[in-house]
Amino acid sequence: MSLSRAIKQEASALGFDAVGIVRVDRPPATPQHMLLTRLAQWLERGFNGTMAWMGRTPEKRADPRLVLPGCRSVISAGINYLTEHRADERPGHGRIARYAWGKDYHKVLGDRLRQLERRIHSLAPEAETRSYVDTGPVMEKAWAERAGLGWIGKHSNLVSAEYGSWLLLGEILTTLDLEPDEPATDLCGSCTLCIQACPTKAIVEPYVVDATRCISYLTIELRGDQTAIPDELQTRLGNKIFGCDDCLDVCPFNLRAEPTGEPAFQPTSLTLTPSLDELSKMEESTFTSLFQHSPIRRAKHAGILRNIAIAQRNHKQPETTPYPGSVLLSP
Repeated sequence: MSLSRAIKQEASALGFDAVGIVRVDRPPATPQHMLLTRLAQWLERGFNGTMAWMGRTPEKRADPRLVLPGCRSVISAGINYLTEHRADERPGHGRIARYAWGKDYHKVLGDRLRQLERRIHSLAPEAETRSYVDTGPVMEKAWAERAGLGWIGKHSNLVSAEYGSWLLLGEILTTLDLEPDEPATDLCGSCTLCIQACPTKAIVEPYVVDATRCISYLTIELRGDQTAIPDELQTRLGNKIFGCDDCLDVCPFNLRAEPTGEPAFQPTSLTLTPSLDELSKMEESTFTSLFQHSPIRRAKHAGILRNIAIAQRNHKQPETTPYPGSVLLSP
């Protein structure tokens, strides 16, 4: 059995649903150069908003060899997080993005990647490895695409023919020269449902998202009170208090994806049916206690209360006019 196949078997045994390998090209590193060019263009347009960290050392984000000296391969791994549940969006309830319904994926994937690293070291003691789950200068979706896990769709998220966009990703950089997989083929075709469905028109062109208009950015990454979010966009948030699934909910590949068997991503009553009224009264200590094992911590107490206040106002004064070019589709 090849080392690459052995590593994939170990990953599967640890609960990863998808795993692929991409070889880091040696100079001239055309793919890395393309990644850097695209990132630089995106940053130049100011689409990263207040996420200044995305503009730091962009060269590292495009070339894993600058992150792990001697890196020859990237092992991309994903776990399906789609559940059979549906959010309760009756009046008075907020909406939380599906990936945050269960436990913090950073820890779930991070723990398993570290276990996989230990197994790799037992198979190849000479290997050097470094793992990341949204925590390092690694363009995970781009490497996942090249590793064959799926393609980057027009909404800029990874799409798997088997799992849709419901894969949470992590990667291991390694000095091992592993057998690579074939890159995925873009199957979006002429479909533009995700672009039409975006409430704030954040997908400014196919494959390009202006984060400063994206509801995920506005409700999670953006700091400040309600005045930090333009009034025009506040009305488009609807009842969303953490993230947004609208562009994913309409994707044909997502509609036919199978639910996960991973217990860590099963929702709680709090995340599936969040009461706006009850959550609006949370003290910071309560917020910390309720969401200590949840990615919702990322928005911070003040951010969640701001989002809840906007959602409550939107419920009292619902937006009745669709954004130009949008489609009204139920998830």
